[in-house]
Amino acid sequence: MPRLALYALAVCALALAAAVVSFARGSWLGVIWILLLGVSSNIAWYYVRKEKNDRAAEQAGSAG
Repeated sequence: MPRLALYALAVCALALAAAVVSFARGSWLGVIWILLLGVSSNIAWYYVRKEKNDRAAEQAGSAG
């Protein structure tokens, strides 16, 4: 897994924890953490898919 994807997953986990704590305390600031969670999960997904596609392209280039 690419390093940037791992960092994004770490941000996902921290944002989830922050959102839970915010909502548990009755703060609507948790909505911001949920939005950050969505963005970071999309970044992680992007880098995972990018690595998969890069590997496939590399294998297709070397096979032909």
